[in-house]
Amino acid sequence: MLSDSVLAFEFRSPGSILVEWGPLVIRWYGLLIASAVLIGVTLSQRLAAKRQVDPEVLSDLAVWLVLAAIPSARLYYVLFQWQEYAANPSKIIAIWEGGIAIHGAILGGIIAALIFARLKQVAFWQLADLVAPSLILGQAIGRWGNFFNSEAFGDPTDLPWKLYIPPERRPPGLDAQYYHPTFLYESLWDLMVFAGLITLFIRDLNGKPRLKVGTLALVYLIGYSSGRFWIEGLRTDSLMLGGLKIAQLVSLGAIAFGTLGLIWLYRLRRPLPDVVPSERGFSR
Repeated sequence: MLSDSVLAFEFRSPGSILVEWGPLVIRWYGLLIASAVLIGVTLSQRLAAKRQVDPEVLSDLAVWLVLAAIPSARLYYVLFQWQEYAANPSKIIAIWEGGIAIHGAILGGIIAALIFARLKQVAFWQLADLVAPSLILGQAIGRWGNFFNSEAFGDPTDLPWKLYIPPERRPPGLDAQYYHPTFLYESLWDLMVFAGLITLFIRDLNGKPRLKVGTLALVYLIGYSSGRFWIEGLRTDSLMLGGLKIAQLVSLGAIAFGTLGLIWLYRLRRPLPDVVPSERGFSR
C-alpha cells in the first residue's frame, strides 16, 4: 500500500521565464501558445485531408484565427478587468504576463471564421468540425501557461495534489500556501474531450455512424463548457459580472446552444444554418 508521502504531489512553478539572454526573453506562456497553434494547424490539416478537404484551406484559416483570437482574448480579459488596467494602461499590451480569456479567443475566432467562410464561399460548420479537435487540444496545452505564471488557480486545499502559489500571487486576504491546480483539472478535462472528438471523427470515417455537419463543433461546445462550468466554480480569480462568474454564464449558454443544435440536427433532421450550403463543401 502506497504511503501518503508517495501519493502527495506538489506543483510549484519554476517561474514564467524559460530563457533570458540579454534583451531576449522567452516566456513559457508564449512558447506554449505558439506550440498549441503549430500543433493545432498540423492536426486540422491532417483531419481535412482525411475528409478529402484541401488542407491549404485550413492553413489559410489558421492565419485568420490567430490574428483574431489572440487580440480578442486579451481585449475580453481587459474589458472585464478594466479598473485594474485603467490604472496601469501600459499593462494592456503585456500579454506575455498572462491575462487572456479563452472565451474571448473563441468569440473572435468565430467571427473571423464566419467572415473567412463567406469570402471563400465554404461552409462554416465544416470548418468548425475540422478545427474543434485542434482547438480543444490547444486549450489543453495552453492551460499549462497558467501554471508557469502562477495564475488561474482554485480555492485553498490540503489535497495530496496541490499547487503552491507564491505570496505575491495570492488573492488578497488569503494566506494559504496551497490551492487547487485548476489549470491541471481543465487541461486533463480538455484532453478527454479531445479524445472523444477524435473517436467520433474516426468512427465517422468508417461510417459508424455518419455524422451530420456541425456535430463535432457542437459536441465540443457541450463537452468543454460542461467541464469549464464546474472547474470555474473552484477558481479564485474569475472574471465577474456583478456577483456572477462570467465564464459560468457563458458556459451555460454554450451548453444550451450545443444541445439545441444537436436536437436540430438529429431530432428535427435539418442542416444547421450556414453562410453557404454545407453540401457545397470545399473538397479538392
